[in-house]
Amino acid sequence: MKYAVLIVLAFLIDPGKIGKVNSAKTEAKKAYQAGDYEAAVKHYRTLTDSLGVKEDEVSMNLAHAYFHLNDTTNASNTYLPLTNSTNSKIKSVANQQLGVMANRQGKFEEALNYFKNALKADPTNEEARFNYEIVKKKLEEKKKQEEQQQQNKDQKKDDKKKEDEKKDDKKDQKDNKDNKDQKKDDQKKDDKDQKNKDQKDQKSKDQEEKDKQQKEDQQKKDDKQDKEKEKETPPSVSDKLKEMKMSEDKAKMVLEAMKNQEVQYLQQNKRKATKPKTKGKPDW
Repeated sequence: MKYAVLIVLAFLIDPGKIGKVNSAKTEAKKAYQAGDYEAAVKHYRTLTDSLGVKEDEVSMNLAHAYFHLNDTTNASNTYLPLTNSTNSKIKSVANQQLGVMANRQGKFEEALNYFKNALKADPTNEEARFNYEIVKKKLEEKKKQEEQQQQNKDQKKDDKKKEDEKKDDKKDQKDNKDNKDQKKDDQKKDDKDQKNKDQKDQKSKDQEEKDKQQKEDQQKKDDKQDKEKEKETPPSVSDKLKEMKMSEDKAKMVLEAMKNQEVQYLQQNKRKATKPKTKGKPDW
């Protein structure tokens, strides 16, 4: 049965194509071993693109040739499909090479993940294990550096905060001192203003006292002059009545009564004078 299958395959496969494939593989291998990776890429591309070879070994060698040419884009694109290969060795190497390129780019966590997958595919891959340990240490060191940088950053932040607090304290102290000085100045000003006000009030009070005294002196002087005038000028009837506390009507009544008495007196004297004189006696 086995031989029958081989015979059928022999009829289906073009013998001329098989020769071209074998020739391209030989040329690619020679170029790769000679370090002529550009020629190796050319021959391997002929196998994959022109001759339609879909072998994982050919794709792996093409990816290696790209890798040696530092063509990381084509190398990554060629390695990636091989990470799903059914061949554990090829799968492990593909992950390992992707890890190497990620490590070169500083993508340590990505590289560590690739090396881990390479070891899962083939635990005997010592190169992947070695790279895994190296990258693991790099990550630990990086983590320590980041922690140290964060601590330094936090320390600087704390120092700056303390410095700002000191500045604020100094500013507050200065403001307090300025406020105290301002209060002192304000108090001095208030005291001065109060003193000026008191002096002004005292001066005003003194002026009022002086004016009052002058007014009293003037009143006394006027009273004195009035008295002197009273002495020089006889008092009028009204003034006399005021002094006697007598109204004009009452004064008229008194005068009328006095007048009547005077008339009566004169009449009585007249009657006495009409009597005959006694002879022989003097008139007196």
